[in-house]
Order: sequence, then structure tokens, then C-alpha cells
Amino acid sequence: MDKLKREIATWTRWIHIYLSMFSFAAILFFAVTGITLNHTHWIDGQQVVEQVAGEISGERFQQDSTEVDKLMIVEHLRNRHHITAALSEFTVDESECSVSFRGPGYSAVGFVDRITGQYELTVTRSGWIAVINDLHKGRDTGSGWLWLIDVSAALMILVSLTGFLMIFFLKKKRSSGLLITLFGLLLVLLVYFLLV
Repeated sequence: MDKLKREIATWTRWIHIYLSMFSFAAILFFAVTGITLNHTHWIDGQQVVEQVAGEISGERFQQDSTEVDKLMIVEHLRNRHHITAALSEFTVDESECSVSFRGPGYSAVGFVDRITGQYELTVTRSGWIAVINDLHKGRDTGSGWLWLIDVSAALMILVSLTGFLMIFFLKKKRSSGLLITLFGLLLVLLVYFLLV
């Protein structure tokens, strides 16, 4: 039994240390952005809005059809205005097309007249704090980043649980460690019930 306890303690410590080191960047990033999300007023005044206009030449759009060359429109706007964000929406009605590109801390929304090919595009850049806040939330980031958030959360759970489990193998510090854990839990509950 003692040998099993020693092995569990060794593996718990090993997993905790190396998972902590492996996930250090993710834990630090989500901790920092947790603070910036809590203080959204820090990004006030950082937003830059630019309005541009232009014309898409070449084949005109048929007014009586919903068929338009979406790829041509998207690529024209991307190349002309250096848009790198993902296309999030493209809608077509009788008189115009609306196109929306979105990325962390960034959006570009355009309206294209189907008869004349003239368009207006509003580009909004919100600064680096808005970018990291959007990354924290997974807003307009794509599936790869959403997977990173899920994996980071799983690693944080494992780091927390193995850290908690380690206290049970430290006889001299077990009681004080569990009391501190209980105090932390009660503090969170008190803040929620009394101040929220």
C-alpha cells in the first residue's frame, strides 16, 4: 500500500510539474486576458474606424437574379483593401450585396450596389487589448483557436486537480493546505452571494 501511495504521489507531482510548464504560456495568456476582459474601459478610444469607397469593374450584377460572383467580389475587396480576416457573411438581395469580414479586434463590412458595382466599406480596428480579449473569448478566431482554448482549459483543470491532490501526500501541510483551500472556496461563494 505504501509503495502504491508513493507511486501515485510521484506521478501526481510529475504530471503537475510538467503540465504546468507545458501549459505555462496558455495559463499566463488566459490569466492576463481575464484581467483585460474585466476592464473593458481600457480599450476606450483605441478603436479606429475607416470608411472607404470604390467600384468593382468588370461584369455587372444581374438585378433579377440572386447569382453573383461572390469570389470575385470578396477577392477584389481583400486585394484592394488588404483584408486578411475571414469572410463571416455574404448576403445578396435585389439591389445590393453585403459582405462582412471579421477577425479578433477587427471587422470590415461592405455594401456593393448590384447595378453600378460601387461599394462602401467600413473597416474597424480595435487595438491590441481588443484583439487579445477576442482571442480569450474565441470570437471570430476560427476552429483551430477554439480547439486551443478547449485544450488549454483541459490542461488548467488537470494542473489544478493534480496540485490539489498533491496536498494529500504532504502529511505536515495537509491540514493547513485543506483549510486554505476551504477558505478560498468560501471566499468565492461569499463574494458571489453577497456582492453579485
